[in-house]
Amino acid sequence: MNSFFIEYRDPLFSVIIFFVFVFIITFISYWWGRYRADRDIKHLDKFLKQFHTIPSSDEIKVLVKNGDLSEKSWLILAKAYSDAGEYEKSIEIYTELLKLEDNKNSKQILFLFGTTYFKAGFLQRAKTVFLEILKKNPRTPEALQYLLLVYEQMRDYQSACDVLAPLKELKEDVGTQDSYIKAMIVLNDSKLSSVDKVKSLIDIYNATNTNTHLIFEYLFKIDPKIAWQTFDVSKCEEVVDILWLIDTKDLDLDIITRNNYLRELYTARGDLNLAKSSDIFEFDILINLNSKANATLSFEYVCDNCKQVSPFAFGRCMKCHSVDSSNIEISLVKDYHRNFSEENNSFQ
Repeated sequence: MNSFFIEYRDPLFSVIIFFVFVFIITFISYWWGRYRADRDIKHLDKFLKQFHTIPSSDEIKVLVKNGDLSEKSWLILAKAYSDAGEYEKSIEIYTELLKLEDNKNSKQILFLFGTTYFKAGFLQRAKTVFLEILKKNPRTPEALQYLLLVYEQMRDYQSACDVLAPLKELKEDVGTQDSYIKAMIVLNDSKLSSVDKVKSLIDIYNATNTNTHLIFEYLFKIDPKIAWQTFDVSKCEEVVDILWLIDTKDLDLDIITRNNYLRELYTARGDLNLAKSSDIFEFDILINLNSKANATLSFEYVCDNCKQVSPFAFGRCMKCHSVDSSNIEISLVKDYHRNFSEENNSFQ
């Protein structure tokens, strides 16, 4: 009998018992985890079946109130709808979330509510939402920035300019936006003559040295002579598309001959013969072709901030809303205008 109890006191026996218990606990934990995972997946599948088709407004109301999803999950779903262009469903989700009692994230949801209205093009509603945020939380730079964008798209540039004052008080860097809005006020003022607009734009440019493309696109169109006199030739690359399209009669040869970039540009275009080659590939090809092939330059506009590519020049990026961030990319393309001109001449 004593020998039997001695076996229980044997250290090796204790180790075996320990590992048996560990195995049993591990086995139970593993299968319990599998059971919970399967149960969660079934619950999720059941929930997602409700979204195989876009839910109606009434269905969204019921789903939000039932609390089948957390608030964070609803916000993710609303963003997914917004990214897919389903702004109406995104707005309905935000509306129902704002109706929930004791919502601690109402300010964040209200901001997302306003940005969705802005993306959807409901500018008046977006304006109302952002003004409501600022009424309760005046020191909210994100809401001020979007309110500025709303006013800008509504072409209420004076109100947009007024928004810059509180942004400055919040220590936000608005120098480039300030000159941009002021330039837009000038360009869209129907009461100003072309002469007055030119003078005002030059004053803005001299004061800030920003928004070069926006300002000189107008100056070279209205008064090329003054534009050349005001233009900083160190910024040729920022307005290469404008310079490329200037009429030959409007070229300032004195300025062009003193600048290497301009000499190469207009030699590549075929107006002058002041360069034999260029470090810029596209210019070099056109210089060596010597107008013997139907080739010209094409331009794309890339935002330095978000890398969004646009076929059109922009003062403010439509994606990230940064100002004066356009970088011009040049490439060689077939000159269809030249082909068209030659075909017309052949019938004369």
